[in-house]
Amino acid sequence: MQKIVLLLRSGDFLTRERMTLWAWGMILALVLCILLLGISAHGLNDYAGRPLGTDFSDVYAAGVAAAHGDATAPFDVYRQLKAERAIFGPATPFYGWHYPPFFLLVAAALAQLPYIPALILWQGASLLFYLSAMGLLLRKSAMPALGHDRLWLLLTLGFTAVFVNLTHGQNGFLTTALFASGLVLLDERPFAAGALFGLLCYKPQFAVVIPFVLAATGRWRTFGAATATVLCLAAAVTTIFGRDVWPAFLDSMHFTRTVVLEQGNTGFHKIQSVFALVRLWHGPTGLAYGAQAIVALTVMFALLRIWRASVPIAYKKAALCLAALLTTPYCLDYDLMLLAPVIALLAAEGKARGFAGYEILSLTILWCVPIVARNVAQATFIPLAVPAMIFSFGLIYRRCNAQTHQQGTLQEAKIASW
Repeated sequence: MQKIVLLLRSGDFLTRERMTLWAWGMILALVLCILLLGISAHGLNDYAGRPLGTDFSDVYAAGVAAAHGDATAPFDVYRQLKAERAIFGPATPFYGWHYPPFFLLVAAALAQLPYIPALILWQGASLLFYLSAMGLLLRKSAMPALGHDRLWLLLTLGFTAVFVNLTHGQNGFLTTALFASGLVLLDERPFAAGALFGLLCYKPQFAVVIPFVLAATGRWRTFGAATATVLCLAAAVTTIFGRDVWPAFLDSMHFTRTVVLEQGNTGFHKIQSVFALVRLWHGPTGLAYGAQAIVALTVMFALLRIWRASVPIAYKKAALCLAALLTTPYCLDYDLMLLAPVIALLAAEGKARGFAGYEILSLTILWCVPIVARNVAQATFIPLAVPAMIFSFGLIYRRCNAQTHQQGTLQEAKIASW
């Protein structure tokens, strides 16, 4: 047992050969899965009668409605279901549209194409954006050589959340690419970083932590650029789709909050949050919100301390990504794509400065957890990603505290020597 603990603490179990093997294994599994879905498809539906790219179906149906002058339809459950069944058949289950009106700009553009080409374009373009952003993030990291190592591409493409995101036709690639690109440009091009952060308004539950960090660290140019971007997008949406989309969106939030989140219509086992953990154990809604609020406030307090500390920026950026996932009650398994920048930043920093105890283990868990999170939660009532992310966030906080304490000790020693 002692040998196992030492192995887990040191991370010696993770070799380059094993990383390569697991990455290739995930890529092969993904390719085979996509081929099987394509071969077994019947028209636009898969073997189970679901639309190919499942969750993309609601984006496409919303885009069709918006492109035909009915931009409020996606926010109405019955009209959205009617639109989906008109495209994919009368037995199509309901796939809800739970996005702000901003995302109608993307949906309406994609709806100009037939469904399959639109799905391929959406997933292909956002995947390339994600890979490019991750490559740039690594080339600007503490170990720029990693960005030119073929292994990073394998691990980034073979990341288990990629499998989940692609098979669901989801938008995790776009969210991650915007986050990663914004983090890269944060200090070099603050206005561009702000614009990228502002584009995250289409998924606001993950962007809410960003303004607090920007304000707390005095990055007002980035803050202003993000605000301006959101206002410009709002003006564009209002001009193109009309003012009625905003009250329609606000009315739809009641359904999203009560039916999708609180009653678990989506499936609590799919949601990787403290809120879902409490609800999985049949805890009351009030208790779930209370537990989520306590964790969110604790994480935010720790995040601000990390960002104000004199520590390498990589730890701050990784902590921000983790905080974005931990503070929201509505984080699904495909949203765990946002763990990719966390893994890349901490891996590069660890290679440059050395890994502390259990850090390699934490990164390994983060890389593996998206593919098993849903099934584990369904079987054990534990959203596995939650303890995994808290563990990783705690390690970052511990390292920052240790470094701050060390700097304080050195400063005291200098004063004493004077």
